[in-house]
Amino acid sequence: MEEATAGLSRFKANYAVERKIEPFYKGGKVQLDQTGKYLFCVCGTKVNILDVASGAILQSLEQEDQEDITAFDLSPDDEVLVTASRALLLAHWAWREGSVVRLWKAIHTAPVATMAFDPTSTLLATGGCDGAVRVWDIVRHYGTHHFRGSPGVVHLVAFHPDPTRLLLFSATDAAIRVWSLQDQSCLAVLTAHYSAVTSLSFSADGHTMLSSGRDKICIVWDLRSHQALRTIPVFESVEAAVLLPEELAPELGVKSTGLHFLTAGNQGVLRVWEAASGQCVHTQQQLSGPGRELTHCTLVRAAGLLLTVTADHNLLLYEARSLKPQKQFAGYSEEVLDVRFLGPDDSHIVVASNSPCLKVFELQTSACQILHGHTDIVLALDVFRKGWLFASCAKDQSIRIWRMNKAGEVTCVAQGSGHTHSVGTVCCSRLKESFLVTGSQDCTVKLWPIPKVLLSKSTAPDSDPVLLQAQATQRCHDKDINSVAVAPNDKLLATGSQDRTAKLWALPQCQLLGVFSGHRRGLWCVQFSPMDQVLATASADGTVKLWALQDFSCLKTFEGHDASVLKVAFVSRGTQLLSSGSDGLVKLWTIKNNECVRTLDAHQDKVWGLHCSQLDDRALTGASDSCVILWKDVTEMEQAEELAKREEQVVKQQELDNLLQEKRYLRALGLAISLDRPHTVLTVIQAIRRDPEALEKLEATVLRLRRDQKEALLRFCVTWNTNSRHCHEAQAVLGVLLQHEAPEELLTYEGVQASLEALLPYTERHFQRLSRTLQAATFLDFLWHNMKLPTLPAAPSAL
Repeated sequence: MEEATAGLSRFKANYAVERKIEPFYKGGKVQLDQTGKYLFCVCGTKVNILDVASGAILQSLEQEDQEDITAFDLSPDDEVLVTASRALLLAHWAWREGSVVRLWKAIHTAPVATMAFDPTSTLLATGGCDGAVRVWDIVRHYGTHHFRGSPGVVHLVAFHPDPTRLLLFSATDAAIRVWSLQDQSCLAVLTAHYSAVTSLSFSADGHTMLSSGRDKICIVWDLRSHQALRTIPVFESVEAAVLLPEELAPELGVKSTGLHFLTAGNQGVLRVWEAASGQCVHTQQQLSGPGRELTHCTLVRAAGLLLTVTADHNLLLYEARSLKPQKQFAGYSEEVLDVRFLGPDDSHIVVASNSPCLKVFELQTSACQILHGHTDIVLALDVFRKGWLFASCAKDQSIRIWRMNKAGEVTCVAQGSGHTHSVGTVCCSRLKESFLVTGSQDCTVKLWPIPKVLLSKSTAPDSDPVLLQAQATQRCHDKDINSVAVAPNDKLLATGSQDRTAKLWALPQCQLLGVFSGHRRGLWCVQFSPMDQVLATASADGTVKLWALQDFSCLKTFEGHDASVLKVAFVSRGTQLLSSGSDGLVKLWTIKNNECVRTLDAHQDKVWGLHCSQLDDRALTGASDSCVILWKDVTEMEQAEELAKREEQVVKQQELDNLLQEKRYLRALGLAISLDRPHTVLTVIQAIRRDPEALEKLEATVLRLRRDQKEALLRFCVTWNTNSRHCHEAQAVLGVLLQHEAPEELLTYEGVQASLEALLPYTERHFQRLSRTLQAATFLDFLWHNMKLPTLPAAPSAL
């Protein structure tokens, strides 16, 4: 029996969500507080506040109207946060507590597109899609100014840094308007840009302003004469330009005290310019590429930090004086296409989303590293056995090998190309780091040997990636190859294709050994069992099949997904399967009896990525809903809880029997109620009523119960009262409560109204039944008294 129990416990029964990596930024404004500790960003209907040190979301603020947030701003003193929603409502937040202080109508006729506080944190300017600019007094709660006359959307507002000058700047398209709050009029319209103005930045003395635009120029303005002093061509569409503090910064090429500024734009690199000469004095050393275009840039002088945002929604934090990277955050991953555990202890995970970048997260600290290299969307990943090396393949027809060092930093160490179409699947050798196999839309697989130089510890981290050469190329199918898998002994290769078949090949020559036919639609995944000579295939026909490698026959079919099965993985030493599908579900199967043990429902869309940890105690899933979920095997924990609960019930039951034996009815009733078992409580009530002094005992016992116990007893009475055999106990308890509890007290009981509604019809029915029985008994009595029985003849006397 013990062996059977041990065998059962090896099977998994359930997984629970351990943590989620969810989108927290979907585009729009980002802002740091003055200390650089908190980061504010928009995510649909919410403004998320992140702790920069840990990457954790501290607050998620959502307005009552639950509409998208169109603009927000944090006051310079870090105290007031104001958000504007698409419903034209403005909310003033006490953001540390996550509560709304005040809600008011924006009075704009179209959504608020931008807002900005003045240096004193008392005035707020809002620019609307209706072309209006409004100014609000946040302290006294009223509107102070309403400026009209801007054609088009006001997409930028900024106060002059000197609060005594009471100037407000707004930008619509290529024009910048200067408004006087004192005169309530437009002082000037600055027109020198040819395209949308994207940012305004002011010098420390307040006499100079820098504007940037998508017309590839930055303009330095004299704010006293409202004239353009200098136009600097920067040769890229600029999204943000920031004036640097007027101090020397040799690392940024700032070697004189003149005006210098930094630009961020569609080239994806930060550049420092000298305003006087118009020369670029420093360019950030990094590769540009798709998705790396910069959409925002903001400088927090007090904290010495610079924050930039890429078109891929990645947030990058730099030290302002040297542009050294400090932190990276992945705000939004779009569709997650593949996920893998990384590191010998599965300490990291790598995520391939709908992007050329890879994201590596450290699970303990949530630190994110963004890896650049591929020039098109990364489609698949795989990790070598030891966990330090992993491979990626992409739509750019190339593959790359990456290495993680002991500090958790990842670098690209090798790359290879040779396929003529997208490379959709990759699998690493299982025994040791000797080769990898790729499958492509060009219907071929390639075998790539791993150069010995990659495995030696002496390779310099900064050296260029080694070029990989394919050792063998084999045309395998007539349609796209969606999955390749290498057997645990590195001698067999399985391929799964859109042509509805899987094939088995001998490595390293790629000789065909056989074909697995039986699925009605294309195959998305093939996987070898770690223990048996079995292959699992997942198909778009909604099934998972198991095949024998010896004779290519189908051993089992698992049906349960309502849509395509996208991934399958063996767990529990090859005795169970995990499968994920287009229906957003992950299912756990026991192979022996074809049973679906558990369905895990936490994703909202197609689950493309599924991977299990080396210790087989955790699973990782990634889906089209942008979420990555880490699952923990909670089978043993749940079994232990169940066992503890059962033991506790046995102990309590024994104690209850002892109390009844000793006629300690009050303790027995209290214990039975705590067990929350109506039938056990009924047994105690019956035991009390069997006692010769029943009524007094029942009254005394019920009245000494606590209020919550009486409420529970009333609920149980409702259940007992539905059965004619137990209605006497229910009525006896009700009688005690109604006689000794004041009506006002009874009405305050929790759920008393529902209890009374349920008690009344059955009580009436029992009363009618008793009345009928009483009538019948009276009639029988009457008959008995009126019967004239014949006198019996006397028995003859014995002679």
